[in-house]
Amino acid sequence: MNSLHPYLFNSPLETGVRSLAILVAAFPTGFDLQRLVEMDYLVVHSGDADGPQSLHAALPLRAGELLVRRGLIENGLLLMISRGLIERIPNDDGFNYIAGEAAAPFMTSLTAEYSRQLMDRANWAVRRFENVSTEEVRRMTHRLFEKWSSQFQPIQITRTNL
Repeated sequence: MNSLHPYLFNSPLETGVRSLAILVAAFPTGFDLQRLVEMDYLVVHSGDADGPQSLHAALPLRAGELLVRRGLIENGLLLMISRGLIERIPNDDGFNYIAGEAAAPFMTSLTAEYSRQLMDRANWAVRRFENVSTEEVRRMTHRLFEKWSSQFQPIQITRTNL
């Protein structure tokens, strides 16, 4: 991540490429937005779920991630759709997203170490959770987040502790 410009962090470009990596790993399966949100968390913080080392460092300010992740991913998907890399397919519940024809060649053309690690994490997450429902994945990511965030809770000091 150090080689990326700081303005790319969680930009539509970065979140779009992460979603693209997930959809390339899942191809020909498509995912809805909620599944992509959960998979994105698992790809970025794979170490939290007993996977490979996380792509991003575990920072205390990570607490806001779950609140803004959906909108960031939605913007990234729109960017990738506008470039013909992701297709949005209507279904009974809304939309599914699937990697487009140019998605795999595009991902293969990315040669930075971060890009290779991203594809490794995306492949791991898709394979690890392919038979797990989105609701169960959501419950698991929220439990991981709660466990992680509790480690950063400030210790309350009272007069009896002094």
